[in-house]
Amino acid sequence: MKKLEEYVTTIPDFPEKGIMFRDITSVLQDADGLKLAIDTMQEKIKDLDFDVVVGPESRGFIFGMPIAYNLHKPFVLIRKKGKLPRETVEKTYDLEYGTATIEMHKDSIKPGQKVLIVDDLIATGGTTQAMIDMIEGLGGKVVGIAVVMELAGLKGREKLAGYRLDSCIIYPGA
Repeated sequence: MKKLEEYVTTIPDFPEKGIMFRDITSVLQDADGLKLAIDTMQEKIKDLDFDVVVGPESRGFIFGMPIAYNLHKPFVLIRKKGKLPRETVEKTYDLEYGTATIEMHKDSIKPGQKVLIVDDLIATGGTTQAMIDMIEGLGGKVVGIAVVMELAGLKGREKLAGYRLDSCIIYPGA
């Protein structure tokens, strides 16, 4: 049986020289790779007590939805600004070159709910911290973060110190 990291395609010098891009689409395009990613994430969080799964657009949807379905939990979307139809809360955060704003429905997290965040990747932790800020601003408690890949060299884990972070694959560099 292949290891999960064997399904990830690494593309050197993309999007710029010196970057080793870890392409998650090769995991998604292989039925065994996709199943292994979902199963591995679920195994890592099997002892976690949570009420709701939250996933950011778009790959958080891909990995979070089957986990929510398999564990019979509700799934909450976090989207780019302007994509949700009802009243929302939003958070703007810094990117390498600029800012981004994400939002979620204001009624999607109830006070006291225990939340699991699921995404494909953690790098600097900026997007995840923005999600945590929104969730906790609505009265939820983030009890775990589960990702397929972690780029340890970008220090997202340090930024999210105090939160449980489960990564299926940890790459030492950026």
